[in-house]
Formats: sequence, structure tokens, C-alpha cells
Amino acid sequence: MEITGAEINGGHVSPSNETSSREGITAEFRRDLAFPKLTEEMVQRLRPYGREEAFPAKVVLYTHGDRRTDMFVVLEGGIDVLLPSANGGTKVFARHRELNFSGEFNLLNSQRAVVEAQTAIESRLLRISREALQRLMRAEGDIANLIVQATIWRRIGILGEASSGVLLRGRAEDAQMTTLRRFFVRNSYPHRIVEVTPETDDSAVQETLPAVTLSDGRVLPRPSIAELADELGITELPDAALTYDVAVVGAGPAGLAAAVYAASEGLCTIVIEGIAPGGQAGTSSKIENYLGFPTGVSGQQLASRAQLQALKFGVHFAISREIVTADQHHGIHKLMLSGGIPVHARSVVVASGAQYRKLSVPNYSQFENRGLYYAATAMESLLCRDQEVIVVGGGNSAGQAAVFLSGIAKHVHHIVRGQSLASTMSQYLISRIESSAHITLYTESEIETLEGKSTLESVTWVHHKTGVRTAKPIRSVFVMIGAEPNSGWLFGSVKLDQKGFILTGGPHGFESTPYATSVPGMFAVGDVRANSVKRIASAVGEGSVVISDVHRYLADHRNPLTAQPDSALAALRAATAH
Repeated sequence: MEITGAEINGGHVSPSNETSSREGITAEFRRDLAFPKLTEEMVQRLRPYGREEAFPAKVVLYTHGDRRTDMFVVLEGGIDVLLPSANGGTKVFARHRELNFSGEFNLLNSQRAVVEAQTAIESRLLRISREALQRLMRAEGDIANLIVQATIWRRIGILGEASSGVLLRGRAEDAQMTTLRRFFVRNSYPHRIVEVTPETDDSAVQETLPAVTLSDGRVLPRPSIAELADELGITELPDAALTYDVAVVGAGPAGLAAAVYAASEGLCTIVIEGIAPGGQAGTSSKIENYLGFPTGVSGQQLASRAQLQALKFGVHFAISREIVTADQHHGIHKLMLSGGIPVHARSVVVASGAQYRKLSVPNYSQFENRGLYYAATAMESLLCRDQEVIVVGGGNSAGQAAVFLSGIAKHVHHIVRGQSLASTMSQYLISRIESSAHITLYTESEIETLEGKSTLESVTWVHHKTGVRTAKPIRSVFVMIGAEPNSGWLFGSVKLDQKGFILTGGPHGFESTPYATSVPGMFAVGDVRANSVKRIASAVGEGSVVISDVHRYLADHRNPLTAQPDSALAALRAATAH
């Protein structure tokens, strides 16, 4: 039923190099950073936030699938962190000793635990509840930074373990399989993949694929992204009884920047995101011209660190939820999410970004996620190793994809409609493309036909001026052209330009500030805003700067009839502490 040697962990391991790729992840794992020791002085500062408890050996403190687990500081004894083993039992991933502390990524959000923790021997522990941990993260900066750093490295270590996480089973050519796999990878969620073939399962089983087996043994047949996010605790459903200070729509660079700055300045903040943090930037394999990263950084790394930063300041994330409608009543914005879930906020920052356009080619939709992709990351690279591939587009994202894939694929055919890349791409990328023996640039060209049965098998492209056609057996095409704004939910309620981008400022805004839309209390930043600079750095800048406008708006429009009895932030934290 299962293909031997086709198990993939964390989106990093291919059938041909399972062991070596996993060892590559382990080599990056910094155990000293993942399991730091607190100083005695730090422990003394932590004592007011928790209570000391004594435990006998082998007491389970929390197990796989638990939500909102407490943090434990080891005063005496030890805590074993357990992962599932290949034989169906468990194995020790780490042992917390004296002055170590427990917890992983789920310490900062409502995700289900992906590990089990139990006392290794008779132990004396300092238990810190979630409510107390939130206070601690705000008040003790050095300890908070240590906790955030540890959660990053512990997740890296868990992703490198072959037996960790949920199990995803399905056919490689299934578009839904690719969608689920990308969801796990972009949310940095531990998972394994077992590919099956039509010959290995009967028709009844095939109809349930792809299927996800959870840590508690339950199986989700063909789950939706929303269902999966809810089960794993990746999303935090908003409390309809609360009114947030600001709702940020979109978790790309602009939205994450807005969330970090809003929450760090005391605003009760929620981020609503349809898929995963990162936006279009999250699909970039390596960004080399972002300030402060001299060796480059992937879009997913940038997004995951920004998300952790936001979580540190108490931001709530509603992942896998789309906005259906938006309206305003008595100064309060009501955003209706898919599934009939309302979000109430006194202000809204729209940072929903843009998506790549699709090619005007027959049969195009047939091959989406079956050979046509809009991202070139480590996950997609597993699908095209040692094959010829095509990259379409003349912007930086396309250039980054071509350079990244040239080190993995047999050859990259880079197709652009323009005469050159000079006006649309950074020079460092142009130089890389021109100097690579593994990239061929085709200017003034476009794809004409796509062919294949269940998956893409061949592609033909044509040169506009000469009419010369080139046909090749291509199984992977990476499309990164243009930008279509994610603003459909705003049609009829906010002023948009002819292309659907949000008009802001001047005569278009409710006030003259650059990011104000036509709706009072609603601001727009990043790629979704008309005439914005479509670069990551500018999006981050807009997201951070807009919060000063939000602060001023909230101060000028505080409605005593709708304000919380205490601050909205305090009310939210009290409600979520139970």
C-alpha cells in the first residue's frame, strides 16, 4: 500500500535521499540555542509568575494534541520530551534538566502540542500558566527573547525528525495533495508524506485520499484547509463578543509589520490570513537584497520569524479564513469570515496583497498544482529535481525562482514577454541569470500550449517576432507574472481603481493621509494599495508606518458606547486565559 522509500518529512526529504536530507536538517539544529539554561537570577524573577509543584517520575505533563499547555521550569529532576518512533512507540527527543524550561511553538499560540512531555525522574517544577506566561512575555524582555529563540530551534529540530508530526497520504499527482503539503510547509508544521499509486489501493480507499492521520490516530479524509487548520490549532477563531482595536487582513510582509507594531504598542490585534503567513514573499526561495540579511533569507523564514515576533506581543492569528463581507456600523467594522464567523474591530488595516496572474492558455486550470506552480521553494524543488523546468516572468520573484531552481533542476528555461529584464528585475539577479550555464533566457516569448494527461507532460512556447516555436517535455512550470489584487471582498464598499487596487489618500481617502481608504477607520498598505511600490521592504515600511495613523484615528473616534469596560487588550487576555 505504501511506496517503499517514499516517505517525506517536513517537506524536506525526497524518495531518493531521505536520510541525507534529514541529516542536513539535523546539522543545522543548534541544541545549545534550542535548550538554553536560565540563570538563577532569571528563575527568581519567574517565581512570581508560577507555582512550585513536586512530581513523581513518569508523570505526563502534556501529550500530543493538547492545547494551551503550561510552561514548566525544572528546579530539580528532569522532563523528557517524547516523539513518536518508527515502531509505533515513543522516543526521547530531548531531556530538560535543571534550569531548562519546557515548551515549543505552541507556547505562543493555540496549536496542538506535537510532542509529549513527562517527568524523567522525581522532579520539582515551576508551573507557569498561559495567562501568567502572557504577562511574563510582556514584562521580562530578556527571558521572552530566550523563549522565542528556543521555540524556533526546537521546531527546526522536530522538523528534522523522521517520525514527527501528522501523516499525509495521497497520490503525488493529486492537486489537493499538493495544496495540503504546501499548507504544512508554509506553516512550518511537522508532517510526513507517504505517496500511494492507483495500483496499491482499491477504489474505495482512493476516494478518501489525500488523508491526514492526526497525532491522536484520527483520520481526516480529503480535509479542507480550514478543517485541517482548526484540528491542528493553527488558527485561533476570534471571539465574536470582543471588539479588537485593529484587524489586519493578510499576513504578508505589510500585514505582519502592521501586527507587530500595533501589538507592541498596546493595541488588541488580530490577523486574518487565508493560507499561511508570508504572502507572495513567502513563496520566494531566497531574498538577497533585504536589509540586514547579507547572505539572504527565504520568504518563509522571514515570515515565520515575523509571526513569532507578533505572537510574542500577543497578536491572535485566524489562519485559513477568508473574508466574505465587510461593513461598518456606529464606527465598528464587522468582517464576516468564511464559516459565518464575525470579527469586530474599531479599525482595519487591509494588507491582503496580490496574487500572480494566470496564463491565457487552453487547459490551464487542468494542470494547476499538477505541473503549474506559483512558488519555487524547497517543497516544489522536490518535484523537479534533475528535470528541465520553465520559469515565466520578468520580476524579482521570477528571477529568484530561476536562480534557485538552476541549482536543482537539470535546466531552467526562463520565458519573458519583454525585450529584456533591465526595467523589471534587480541587477544582481540579472547577472546571476546571464552567468548561469543552467539558465536559458527567452525574451519576447510566451507559452502557447500545455499538454498532458493527469499531469503536465510537455510545453510549447513561441517567439513573437520570429514565430519560432520550441516544444519540450516539461513537467513543471513556475508562473510568476503580474499581480492581481486580493480585493474581491471589498467590491462595492471601498474605492478601487480599474484593476481592483485600493485607492488611498488625497481625494480618495476618508482623510488625506497616504494609507486612508474611502471608508473611515479602514487603511490599506502593501501590494493591494494602488500605486504602491511592489517590494518587500516598502511593504514592511508601509505596515509599520500606518499604525501611527491607526493610533490617531482610534484616539479621535473612541466611542464610549462601544468601548470595552477595561482596555480591549486586557479583556481579550482575560477571556483567552481560561
